[in-house]
This record gives sequence, structure tokens and C-alpha cells, in this order.
Amino acid sequence: MQAEQLKLLVIDALEDIKAEDIQVLDVKEMTDVTDIMIIATGKSSRQVKALANEVVMQAKAAGVQPLGVEGETVGEWALVDLGDVITHIMTPQTRLTYNLEKLWAVPAQSEQASAEQE
Repeated sequence: MQAEQLKLLVIDALEDIKAEDIQVLDVKEMTDVTDIMIIATGKSSRQVKALANEVVMQAKAAGVQPLGVEGETVGEWALVDLGDVITHIMTPQTRLTYNLEKLWAVPAQSEQASAEQE
């Protein structure tokens, strides 16, 4: 399955269980680990677990075996690794604490600032 199709599958799975603030980051220029990172919020640890489970179930139904699933037992932050697409699902407080969107935006902003200084 292509990364774009996988991205849409994950977004659909997250929307099915009412994830909030779904963000899609194209990180292929920043890392070799994955092409797309999806970040979403679940209102509670129970919803985080349900969202991670839904992503895994829909991926498997489409013939994609997850490479790894982390954190779904605790529920504060779950990660589903589908290779070309990695999904982070967090409670609101955990998402605020780690602010992954800012972390993954830093290289692009640094490159832009360097270009402006030249």
C-alpha cells in the first residue's frame, strides 16, 4: 500500500472513533524512518487505546501488518508504526507536553532562517 493510501486509511480510522485535532506532517525530508507522521488527540486514555486499536484493525483489514504498537496498554500516548506512516495518539495533556508538531517543524524553520540570513 502506498504512503498516501495508508495516510488516508489512518485518518479514516481516527475519524471513525472521533479523534480530535488530527495533524498530518510530511517528514520524508527530515528522516529516513518514515514519510508521514500523523498526530491525533483522544479525550481520555480509554479513547487513546480505542483509537490505536482502530488504526491497527483497519490496517490489518487492508492487508497491512503494523511494524509495532507502543503504549496502548497505558493510554496516555500510543504509537502505531505502519512503516511509511507513523501515528501518535495522545491525551490532551501529553500532546501539550511533548508538542511533536513543533519538534518536527524545527528543521524546516532552521533551514528557512539560514536561507534568509544569506
